[in-house]
Amino acid sequence: MSEVRLLADPALVPAAGIVCEVLLGVLLLALVYYVKIKLVRNTKDFVIANRKIGFGFGVAGLISIWTWAMAVMMSAAQTYSFGLSGLFWFTVPNGLAVIAVIPFVRKIRTLMPEGYTIPEFVRARFDGNAIAGGVVVLGALFGSLIEVIINIKGTSLVVSNVFGVDPRVAAIIGLAVVLIYSILGGLWASITTSALATLLHTVPSAIILVAAFHYAGGVDAIWNSVAAQGGGLLSVTRADAAVGFGITLALGLLTATIAGQEFWQVAWALKKKDVSRTFLWAGAWFYPIPICLGLLGLIGLALHVDVATQLGGDAAAVGPYLVSHLGLPTWLVILYVIVILSACYSVIDSAFTATSSVFVVDIIKPLAPDIGEKSLFIWAKVPMFIAAAIAAGIVLTGVDFVTIVLTSYAIRTAILVPLILSLFWPRTTGWGFVGGTVLAIAIGMPIRAATGDLWGSLAILAISAVVPLIIGVLGKHRFDFDRLKQVKDATIATVDPISAE
Repeated sequence: MSEVRLLADPALVPAAGIVCEVLLGVLLLALVYYVKIKLVRNTKDFVIANRKIGFGFGVAGLISIWTWAMAVMMSAAQTYSFGLSGLFWFTVPNGLAVIAVIPFVRKIRTLMPEGYTIPEFVRARFDGNAIAGGVVVLGALFGSLIEVIINIKGTSLVVSNVFGVDPRVAAIIGLAVVLIYSILGGLWASITTSALATLLHTVPSAIILVAAFHYAGGVDAIWNSVAAQGGGLLSVTRADAAVGFGITLALGLLTATIAGQEFWQVAWALKKKDVSRTFLWAGAWFYPIPICLGLLGLIGLALHVDVATQLGGDAAAVGPYLVSHLGLPTWLVILYVIVILSACYSVIDSAFTATSSVFVVDIIKPLAPDIGEKSLFIWAKVPMFIAAAIAAGIVLTGVDFVTIVLTSYAIRTAILVPLILSLFWPRTTGWGFVGGTVLAIAIGMPIRAATGDLWGSLAILAISAVVPLIIGVLGKHRFDFDRLKQVKDATIATVDPISAE
């Protein structure tokens, strides 16, 4: 494949990258403004879409929440790093993680139909245990913040690698754009922009892949070049892919969906009859997206792209680098950038909305139960600004993409088993929940630092399971799940939004 030359397109200047970021934001802002005028009247509309989301918007929303920077950039990075085993271990657990949520969302909608957030559920489940509630509030906020960080990092990577924009400038512009339209429409805005993003993630991704294969010399040439390098790059059974990131990622993905506020929020916002089929279709429909964009990593292997000299030390840049250096038509490169940006933007706005829900339901309402609707609506937007500021600070440090993902997923795994037990095992106690989560992080993360991702993640999972099981077996407490049906709508305020004007 020596005849393939990787050269930068002179039309891809920094100004064009900034224009792409801003114009996509303007398009989404116009869409969100229309949604705000038509659908957002109060806090309940803002944080839960008044529980009126149907099957179509629900599937699009879930796909878009899950098709984030990790799906469209880390898939290529892991294929580039481990060959087809990397693509296998990245892709297969991703779709299954969404489908695996079905029994949990069905359970929570039956047990607690008026719910909003995971911390709200935990407080009700453990009789108002403040420590358990606090742990989950911190966990939910941390999870949403990590999603903002990962996706603004993705925004920065694609714009800087394609157009040569300063990564810090690209990150700040992306954050500002999403923040502006997110504060207008809340969950309705997130779901609506997600529908548009889902359309961009599917057919354009396939077109970009076909064009990239053509400009890289064709499928046969790429396959033969990778095969000649040996090392099992065309096998899906490489053990180092499983040990290096696969198992950790799979556990983290399950945690991200089963314990992710963004997913519970959509589950509560959906019409109850559509919950199961929405999650099933979303998980199945997701698969073609990371497969198409992940195969760009195989092209990177075939062309011997160097991670240090050409990708700036971050394997997640392989997709943007190839698309912008293979000689593809400029319009196709810009389409690729729009696909990536739409994925990043849609997840950032979902994370902002999830942060808003937790802040309103689990912090403001408990502290000020008599707060008026107008004031509550204003407070719902405050955490979005805070999350944006923290995310910007972390991304500007320059930490690499894969490290952010795997570290955050290892931490989040600690809550997976305690949360499952709290839903299905009546003998789970608040102290068991807290002990399992906190000890798993306190003991498991040092193990991970000493032994690596695999053993660290397994240690976290084991500790988080054993502690609540032991405490539950030794105790005599049995929770009556019917009590959760008594939980009232948390956003009902003392002042009508119209009369407050």
